[in-house]
Amino acid sequence: MQIDQTPLPGVIAITPKRFGDARGFFCESWSKSALAAEGIVLDFVQDNHSMSMAAGTLRGLHFQTPPHAQAKLVRCGRGSLFDVAVDMRRGSPTYGQWHGETLSFENGRQLLIPVGFAHGFLTLEPETEIVYKCSDYYAPAADGGVHWDSCGIDWPLTGAPVLSEKDAAAPPFAEFQSPFTWSVS
Repeated sequence: MQIDQTPLPGVIAITPKRFGDARGFFCESWSKSALAAEGIVLDFVQDNHSMSMAAGTLRGLHFQTPPHAQAKLVRCGRGSLFDVAVDMRRGSPTYGQWHGETLSFENGRQLLIPVGFAHGFLTLEPETEIVYKCSDYYAPAADGGVHWDSCGIDWPLTGAPVLSEKDAAAPPFAEFQSPFTWSVS
């Protein structure tokens, strides 16, 4: 696996090695031991899979609050998407900053988003699928979000995004009181 640090400490881009021939390819998309050897130790308890019909569908920016905060390992199962993490850890030197990566079926790239970051994505093609692992179970009472356009993210939009009512009504980042705190570890 190729592991690349991003400008946001803790947010890591991972590109699994693909072994291909005339039939297609094989890759190991997650290896607890391979990542542990790189100092990345996570226990995932739930996999999620979502499909968006239209290009320009924007989902996020989402997170879960403690004690059900989630780290996520995100990849694209079909199509392509622009995946984003926003640092929400009070006291962090990168608080409020974002990092985005294009994830696609073709590039196989994944984004590891740790606890304390909001997550969102924009589909770049119709019928795009996103598949991600979570380090805690979905907990409706801990579900949260901030408005998609309140963090200065340079979304690669070609028009108005397709949004859920929930995402359209999310509060702006500036009004959000973060329950996440940055600590040096």
